[in-house]
Amino acid sequence: MRFVLRIFGWLFAAGAIAFVIGAAVFGGLIWHYSQDLPDYAQLRNYEPPVMTRVHAGDGSLIAEYARERRLYLPIQAVPKLVVDAYISAEDKNFYKHMGVDPEGLARAAISNYRNRGANRRPQGASTITQQVAKNFFLSPEQSIERKIREALVALRLESTYSKDKILELYLNEIYLGAPAPGQGSYGIAAAALNYFGKSVHELNLQEAAYLAALPKAPSDLHPFRNRDRAIDRRNYVIDRMVENGYVKKEVGEQAKKQPLGVNPRTVSPNQIAAGYFAEEIRRELQDRYGEKKLLEGGLSVRATVDPKTQLMARKALVDGLVRFDEARGWRGAVQKLDLGGDWGATLGELPVLGDVAPWRLGVVLEVSGDSARIGLHPLRDNAGHLNKERQTLTLAGDGIKWTRRARVSQAVSVGDVVYVEPLDGRPGYARLRQLPEVNGAIVVMDPFSGRVLAMVGGFSHDQSEFNRATQALRQPGSSFKPFVYATALDNGYTPSSIVLDGPIEIDQGPGLGMWRPENYDGKSTGPHTLRYGIQFSKNLMTVRLAKDVGMPLIAEYARRFGVYDDLQPVLSMSLGAGETTVMRMTAAYSMLVNGGKRIRPTLIDRIQDRWGTTIFRHDQRVCEGCAAEKWTNQPEPRLIDNREQVLDPLTAYQMVSILEGVVNAGTATVVKSVGKPLAGKTGTTNDAKDVWFVGFSPDLAVGVYMGFDKPKSLGTSATAGQYAAPIFRDFMTVALKEKPATPFRVPAGIKLIRVDPKSGMRAGGEGGILEAFKPGTAPPDTYSVIGASADGGTPYGTAPIGSGRAIGSGTGGLY
Repeated sequence: MRFVLRIFGWLFAAGAIAFVIGAAVFGGLIWHYSQDLPDYAQLRNYEPPVMTRVHAGDGSLIAEYARERRLYLPIQAVPKLVVDAYISAEDKNFYKHMGVDPEGLARAAISNYRNRGANRRPQGASTITQQVAKNFFLSPEQSIERKIREALVALRLESTYSKDKILELYLNEIYLGAPAPGQGSYGIAAAALNYFGKSVHELNLQEAAYLAALPKAPSDLHPFRNRDRAIDRRNYVIDRMVENGYVKKEVGEQAKKQPLGVNPRTVSPNQIAAGYFAEEIRRELQDRYGEKKLLEGGLSVRATVDPKTQLMARKALVDGLVRFDEARGWRGAVQKLDLGGDWGATLGELPVLGDVAPWRLGVVLEVSGDSARIGLHPLRDNAGHLNKERQTLTLAGDGIKWTRRARVSQAVSVGDVVYVEPLDGRPGYARLRQLPEVNGAIVVMDPFSGRVLAMVGGFSHDQSEFNRATQALRQPGSSFKPFVYATALDNGYTPSSIVLDGPIEIDQGPGLGMWRPENYDGKSTGPHTLRYGIQFSKNLMTVRLAKDVGMPLIAEYARRFGVYDDLQPVLSMSLGAGETTVMRMTAAYSMLVNGGKRIRPTLIDRIQDRWGTTIFRHDQRVCEGCAAEKWTNQPEPRLIDNREQVLDPLTAYQMVSILEGVVNAGTATVVKSVGKPLAGKTGTTNDAKDVWFVGFSPDLAVGVYMGFDKPKSLGTSATAGQYAAPIFRDFMTVALKEKPATPFRVPAGIKLIRVDPKSGMRAGGEGGILEAFKPGTAPPDTYSVIGASADGGTPYGTAPIGSGRAIGSGTGGLY
């Protein structure tokens, strides 16, 4: 008996010693691996990279910028269905264990033992907490050391954070694959949008189960490449949800019968032809906040763009560019293809422009008689693969009329790669198209706020990212003249002031010779009113007026209006020889029609940070009385407009009235067909290298420019009235279609007096025109001419200006 007791004593002692040694070894390992564990406390202030989103004025999403496409969702906003799906798929004991799940470890060990030698990947037993530890602090390598460190961090996380906080981190951090190229999804909110085009609150059972299946192997469970495997894994998750009591069995069985239903969303500014707009916003955000804030800061941007207006503006510009280009004939195919084999696969390898719809790239398959069969560039499916379906259209004689070719066979041949547009009203037929060589820009602005409602910086953003609305510095030509005349009107002149339209020579200084500006037609018409000088764009009158007013004063007004920052004060600049942008010119004209108030053009209404705090707002007006908590018979709230007055509102209206005459009876009568009150000014430079039209209705300002990127003449007889003004006309026709014919607002103090349009003097009877005069001014009683000598003769030479400063040369012919 004593021997037996000794045996038990020895075994107990040996066991105790082994336990102590084991505990010491275990403790030593814990101590060793705990020495350089990451600082998990940093998760308290964790801000994951969140994508920046840009919304149009109507709230529609037009662009996203991100390194990781993620939308952060607090756990309180995650539906129970989604939580149940992830708990069932990843860690059914999540709310029971302390970071490491012994039951899961045992289950994984048994499964791996059974599958030994089966060449299967070992089953893991990581809890959601362990996955958070790995994703945030550790490397993804598979090793015993990493698993130990992972478990230690998980235990510490559980002792520091609530279960809900850990689950929130997990659901927002995990990578859930990409349903389509460029749609890598981080977190459940982005995944729900990218896979199903829904918010997480709209997900049904089978959709939530599929998203919960993805963390294990998002690439292997791709909804299009591996559809069957994805459905099997989704159904496995549904079974686990039924097993855990989250879903009734009959509901689960019904959900398992459903297809995946993945429908990747598309977010592209091309949907509203806003590629230039979105890119300009991206540049502004990067300049303002830096690249990191742009791609990771989770900014919410409300843009000023109006989708309907943007589409109208692009169509008007493209139609104008194509109209000019097609008038010069057919230049030939884009390139030639060898049609051996599958023509669709060969054509599908060629890059296409995504923002020229409804144009389609195609290849000529056969030509017979007076028609050709065109194979269209195959569309791509959701997986990014070319569709096997092949579409064709017929190109007939009426589709090539503009090419100046008698027969289709003279325009195209087999293998030619061309652009075509399906014909409205003739299904199966197409019109031949070609990418225009000429380019241009259009800007549409709210003249009272500076909000840019539409901006198109060229024919195609996919073809060229260079924004001709904001980046192209071009001469505005005569479209600058209104600011010369506005300077005069603001400094003592009246619309009835008479200026001589006659030849003039300017001595440019020693060795520089004489500058002899000319009118476009090379003729001079004698003395005329200021209105006539603008209405018919007279260069000689403008130069004389600028000389009389003084170029330094005109340069100051040009700076006030934002046309130029520092205009060289020489007379040639009065004819628009300086360089500026369409955006600046449109904003300057806006200040004429809004009564002379300064505006700052903006593409952004408001920017909010990831927490919803507004960090930028364009509208700086103060609302007096808007903060009242209740009604106590106080005065009603009012907006305080503290913007700078850059021009007397009476002067501004005088200029608007004169510019209205340009449309009604001047160089832009082509615009008159819109049938609404409109005003504006044409502008064409030397050799017609640039043509402009900038104008406005009472509530909308529009600037249009056309020219070659490498400046060259648009044609010996090209004018802005031929090419730029029709673009303005086409846009205004559709933009104002449903709007009433609102007249321009006449400010208090303006007197409308009937005058003789030739002499500017008061008219008797019903003849003449109504001219706007400020208080204290009236039509002249005597006839005097600016630029005429005291004895009535016409001076043809003047002294050098500015002590020999050069006037500038080569501007004769700006009009």
